[in-house]
Amino acid sequence: MCLTRTLLEAKGIRKVFPGTVALDHVSFELLEGEIHALMGENGAGKSTFLKIVTGALQPDAGEIYIAGRSVKMHSPVDARRMGVAIVHQELSLFPDISVMENILVGQTPTRAGFMRRRQMQEICEHYLERFQVRFSPTDVVKDLSVSQQQIVEIVKALVTDADVYIFDEPTSALSVDDASRLFGVLRELKSKGKGVIYVSHKFDEIFQLSDRITVLRDGSLIGTVPTSETNADEVIRMMVGRSIERIYPEKGRPNGQVLLKVQNLNAGSKCRNVSFELHKGEILGVFGLVGSGRTEIMRAMAGIAPRTSGEIAMDGHAVRIHTVQDAMRHGLYYLTEDRKEQGLFLKMSIRDNVAVTHLERLSKRGLIQRGPARDLANNVIRDLRVKAKDDEQLVGSLSGGNQQKVMIGKWISRQPKVLILDEPTRGIDVGAKAEIHQLLRRLANEGIGIIVISSELPEIVGLSDRVMVIHNGAVAGILTGQQLNDETIMEFASGLHKETAVG
Repeated sequence: MCLTRTLLEAKGIRKVFPGTVALDHVSFELLEGEIHALMGENGAGKSTFLKIVTGALQPDAGEIYIAGRSVKMHSPVDARRMGVAIVHQELSLFPDISVMENILVGQTPTRAGFMRRRQMQEICEHYLERFQVRFSPTDVVKDLSVSQQQIVEIVKALVTDADVYIFDEPTSALSVDDASRLFGVLRELKSKGKGVIYVSHKFDEIFQLSDRITVLRDGSLIGTVPTSETNADEVIRMMVGRSIERIYPEKGRPNGQVLLKVQNLNAGSKCRNVSFELHKGEILGVFGLVGSGRTEIMRAMAGIAPRTSGEIAMDGHAVRIHTVQDAMRHGLYYLTEDRKEQGLFLKMSIRDNVAVTHLERLSKRGLIQRGPARDLANNVIRDLRVKAKDDEQLVGSLSGGNQQKVMIGKWISRQPKVLILDEPTRGIDVGAKAEIHQLLRRLANEGIGIIVISSELPEIVGLSDRVMVIHNGAVAGILTGQQLNDETIMEFASGLHKETAVG
């Protein structure tokens, strides 16, 4: 297909917030039958741009054109009416109603004022079957997993039959198989002449799917290049203004001292007879497909979820960990993958977020001592290179990468022995990822035992000294050395490997 017709065009978009130029005369073009990647570090202006082209924000200057016609979008409803649909990174579903009611919200087929539920179900089944889902259109959304809810979010956009689709980090919660099915849907949209704006930090997806790449940095347009004429190093230079020589730091040299030993841990069907060791100064990667039980195992070990049996030893001594408080008392900390909902207080300052982990030493007669709390927070800001005005800045106003640093920093300030991080770089840009990776290696080199759960194979391979692969709630293998490659890890994760590997 000859890419000639412009579906969406933004010209000279400018948006200023108090003290910040979020977008500085940014222009962008989406063609018919094109998948156009939009990339940039957190804080580059991507989210602001997407909000403007979907009517959630109004530009201070510039024009938006749909199919060559200048338009004014005053709300997301206007955008949908003009054929622009978005799949948000943050889920925007109604948890207490059914899947089909969420998918067809605002466009529910009715007769005499009543919903035609059978027709609704048939419409939703048609779209959901593309993802081979194991849930029904009549199921209530709150009963679904995060990955299943993400599929509902995607289908909600697909049913609009828009001309322009925007996908903002759509695979962040999807399994490998579901992501592959999504890619098939995107290619189908492209073949039908639809336009897709695709936002992702995952370079393998960008180079697999996109026709062109546009890069923003600090609110400015750096450039647009055909995907076939560039490479990851060049895109990184455009994003961060410099090359990142090592996204993954050099592997460590653990001294062999066993810091943590887990034997025959059991906690329901997702944690069955799990045994492994973590050495002092080691980064142990944990990988498994969605639903494998990798998170459930770590939560049971950290006292967050109840376990039925098993033994845990630290520094050679048996320990009793039945609650989070028990784990913390022994220097073992679990950092959730959901930093916004469970890991941080977004409407509180950096200082207060750090202080809540030290209430026993900072509170006096029920009040937090401001001076010591400020010192602790500033230590976190300095040591983890958090980009913030000061310790009083609200955590919710920080970029994703800096929020992650605050969450890690507040627990590091308690001088842990073992740190478990669940998806520590999900949704953050390549520059922030590199900083987090360097930080974790530095902590390991200082003697802390690090466990990293990640669904990104490049991260697992590049960061880990050893990898524990989980399949169906059990340890399928512990890999090291030459075994640390995508193919071998996936073989174990899929349950296809005949022998258990122990590294």
